[in-house]
Amino acid sequence: MDLKPFKKSFELGGKTVTLETGRIARQATGSVLVTVDDISVLGTVVGAKEAKPGQPFFPLTVNYFEKTYAVGKIPGGFFKREGRPSEKETLTSRLIDRPIRPLFPNGFMNEVQVITTVMSSSKNQDPDIAAMLAASAALSISGIPFDGPIGASRVGYTNERGYFLNPTFEELQTSLLDMVVAGTEDAVLMVESEAKGLTEDQMLGGVLYGHQEMQTAVTAIKEFAAEIGKPRWDWQPAAENTELLNAIKADFAGAIEEAYGIRDKMARYERLGEVKAAAVEKLAGEEEGQPSEDEVKKYFGKI
Repeated sequence: MDLKPFKKSFELGGKTVTLETGRIARQATGSVLVTVDDISVLGTVVGAKEAKPGQPFFPLTVNYFEKTYAVGKIPGGFFKREGRPSEKETLTSRLIDRPIRPLFPNGFMNEVQVITTVMSSSKNQDPDIAAMLAASAALSISGIPFDGPIGASRVGYTNERGYFLNPTFEELQTSLLDMVVAGTEDAVLMVESEAKGLTEDQMLGGVLYGHQEMQTAVTAIKEFAAEIGKPRWDWQPAAENTELLNAIKADFAGAIEEAYGIRDKMARYERLGEVKAAAVEKLAGEEEGQPSEDEVKKYFGKI
C-alpha cells in the first residue's frame, strides 16, 4: 500500500462519508479512518501471511471498541481505565462479523484480526454503520483474500416519510423501524431489525431499500481500493489429501456405516467417537509426512 495519505468522499443518506488511509495505523495490513459528520471510526486489519500447520478452522477476530475519549471524557472514580467490552460493543462486533465472515474463501485458515475503534462520537447517531464501512474498506485495501466489499445502512420508517436512511437517536423514538442492512453489490448478507407493527411486505421493503441505498458505499469502497489498495495475495487453497481420505474409507467406511445404523442417538455418537479415535490412532502421527490428528478428524468427517 502507498503510505501517502489518500482520501475519498461520497454521499450516503444525505451525509458525506470520508474514507482516509495512510495517516493512522500505517503498519497494519490495512487501515481506514471513516468520518461521518462528528463520528470518526478507525478500522484496522492485520492478517498472517501463513496459516498455522494443522489448523482446522479460520481464526477471524472482530472487535469494536468505544473509548470514553471519543466523547471527550476520561474515566473517573475507582476505575481509571477502560473496562471489559460492554454489551453494546459485543453486539456491534457481531454486527460487523456476520456479513464479512462468509466473504473469505473456503479453505482460508490464516489468522485475521479486524479491529474498529471509535475515535470521535456524536450524541445524535450510532457509530456502528461507520464501523462496518471502516472494516469493509480496511479489508478491501489490505490485499487479504476477501470477496467484498460490503456496504451497510440503517433504515428508519414512518407513515409520513416512508423509508429513510441514517435516522438519529431522536428520529428513532418515533420511527416504526430500526433496521441495519449489510451486503455486497449482489446480495444481502445480514439484517438486524426492530419494528413496531409493520407487515412482512413493509419489512421486505426496508431490506430492499437499505440494500439499494448502500450501493453508493459499495461502489466508493471499490474505487478506493482500486486506487490505493495492495495487490491481492497470491493464495490458493491447500490441495485435498485424497490419499488420507481413501485410507480412511478403506479401513473405516464399514465401521462408520455400521455406527450410523444404531438407532439410539447417544449409543450412535459413542460408537462414532470410538471409530474416530481408532482412525486417529492408526493414521495420525508427528513424523514428517504423517497427517496430524486434526487432519484425520477433518477427513473422517467428510465420509
